Amino acid sequence: MRIAVIYIAARLITTLFLFLAAELSGFGSRMGPDANLGSTIVAWDGTWYWLIGYAGYPSELPLTDAGQIAENAWAFLPIYPYLSQWVSWPFGQWAAGALIVSLVAGYAASLVLYRLLRLRLDASAATWAVLFFACGPLAALFQVGYAETLNLLWLFCALWCVMRRRYGWLYLLIPLMAFTRPGVLAFSLFLALFGIWRWFRRRSEPLGGREIAHIVLLGLLAAVAGFAWQVIAGWVTGDPGAYLSTELAWRRNWILGDASFAPFDAFAAGIEFWFGTMWGLPVVWGYIAVGAGLVALACALLFLPQVKRLGVELRLWSASYLLYLLLVFFPQSSIFRLLVPLSPLWGAFAVPRSRAWRICVLVACLLGQWWWIYNMYALGNTAWQVP
Repeated sequence: MRIAVIYIAARLITTLFLFLAAELSGFGSRMGPDANLGSTIVAWDGTWYWLIGYAGYPSELPLTDAGQIAENAWAFLPIYPYLSQWVSWPFGQWAAGALIVSLVAGYAASLVLYRLLRLRLDASAATWAVLFFACGPLAALFQVGYAETLNLLWLFCALWCVMRRRYGWLYLLIPLMAFTRPGVLAFSLFLALFGIWRWFRRRSEPLGGREIAHIVLLGLLAAVAGFAWQVIAGWVTGDPGAYLSTELAWRRNWILGDASFAPFDAFAAGIEFWFGTMWGLPVVWGYIAVGAGLVALACALLFLPQVKRLGVELRLWSASYLLYLLLVFFPQSSIFRLLVPLSPLWGAFAVPRSRAWRICVLVACLLGQWWWIYNMYALGNTAWQVP
């Protein structure tokens, strides 16, 4: 009941913020001067999900005037848009279905997050962590046409299964994650690291052959599922590189000319773009800043008592996902949204029992939420205002 009250109150606050953003939207905004709450649901990537729900995926890749593969629907995975389309059938509007799916999935994810954190924290800390999650800076995702909350539901369930050593459900959850949002390859890495950790502590917690088989098979399943969409896109379009070329089409919004993929290359290109091109600073400063940030994150995951309280599994997942982003992501303002799978770390912010601390964190969450909504929806017209 507490989680339901928290979630409903948080959604009312987010609704108010989105309404204000729509009212403040002008000619320079992505949504335009006539925006309303419905506009926020299908803004930005919501438009692509809507297009997939109605028209599916193209069998022929669109090209730019320069003959390069243009932005297209293959960059987005199918479960969320098709589920939203199915749910929208009684209402006649895809946006209605998308809103329902996001809201319901977000509430279910909040419940699972509470159960997940209760494995390591007391009821008070777990409840506050869910409150931070529901009111966090990216809380608008609970109410717009994005696949994040549905993916978080699968992810939290999967992490709970690993922490409880109930591996059977993962054979369903891993494919669901793989066809909802990119990132299941990070889960494959997580399972590999988790298996190594289990091996080294097998004397304190017995490790049987059946559990070893589950961990190995599930890690392989996550790896195969992580590349499956690339294979499907190539098969349907006749272009083996269809998915990667589509993803790289978005990078050309920041970097002119041909783009290519190699591990860490996108992150390095992002550092050069932001520090060199945009801010006119020495690029080496960017590498120093990123390196210092990575060292700080590593120290937090390894040594910070509040993070250690969450358990090894959540720390390994966080490290795996951060490494995955470093390998494949071109850093831009969407980085805030892509950090949402680290939401179990809200538990670390809730561990201190000081009510003043917890209230300050909550206020910071709400201020961050308004800042993000205002910039991404009311304004949304520069390179750093892309959700």
